[in-house]
Amino acid sequence: MKFTKMQAFGNDYVYIDAIHQELKNLPELARFVSDRHFAIGSDGMVLICPSDKGDFRMRMFNPDGTEGEMCGNALRSVGKYVYDHRLTDKTELVIETLGGMQHLTLTVTDGYVSDIGEPRLSTKVISINTEMDTFIDQPVQVLDRTFHITAVSWGNPHCAMFVDSVADLDVEKYGKEIEHMTSIFPNKTNVTFTEFVSRDYLKIREWERGTGETIGCGTGCATAVVTAILTGKCDRKVTVEQIGGPLLIEWDEKTNHLFMTGPSHTVFEAEIDASHILK
Repeated sequence: MKFTKMQAFGNDYVYIDAIHQELKNLPELARFVSDRHFAIGSDGMVLICPSDKGDFRMRMFNPDGTEGEMCGNALRSVGKYVYDHRLTDKTELVIETLGGMQHLTLTVTDGYVSDIGEPRLSTKVISINTEMDTFIDQPVQVLDRTFHITAVSWGNPHCAMFVDSVADLDVEKYGKEIEHMTSIFPNKTNVTFTEFVSRDYLKIREWERGTGETIGCGTGCATAVVTAILTGKCDRKVTVEQIGGPLLIEWDEKTNHLFMTGPSHTVFEAEIDASHILK
């Protein structure tokens, strides 16, 4: 089975062409390619499938084998995958996901997508909780600290926690605790610890549920920025500092579109023997 491992705004995903090869037992396959004991390690498995509604259909599976609605990070790199692997020659793409139809505009240089952060992603705010108003800037006790929390999400379970300084925070200690607070979140959640430096500059550190601290997360950045806008703490165009590099984010409330520019790159392409799963 051929796969490509790409880093999508800080998260590693295994991308698989599911148009030209038949795949079965998808939950087991997702667990297999995500298992770090195989030196593959990923935050999820992304399948590129045919679509009757768009140019392609994206299916995203978590490391535990469950299928996710969509992930903004993974989606951003789908455009690079399908163009660089010659599955399309289009630079304006419509991608079908469980979360809706997503629109990507690609920038191409010398025959390849030059900067995965350059495509503009059209998406919508998807709330974790149906009563959104009760989850904006709400104080929550976590172990020995009180955090201000929000449950704004961008396609997969995410929350933002406001702190005075991300540099001085024990991300693992509080990230693990918040991840399992199912009394607040219907499912285990990712956590974006957010520091407000100024109205146009934020710092974040990201705790990925079931994985640990990551070098960055486009979804987490989006969650933090939208939350900050809704609570009046920042402007609609901000720079977000993450370990993996800065992201420039702008949210257009009229169209409900998020525009994001930042780092991402292909890690490697390889093959694995998954014949025992694909039978």
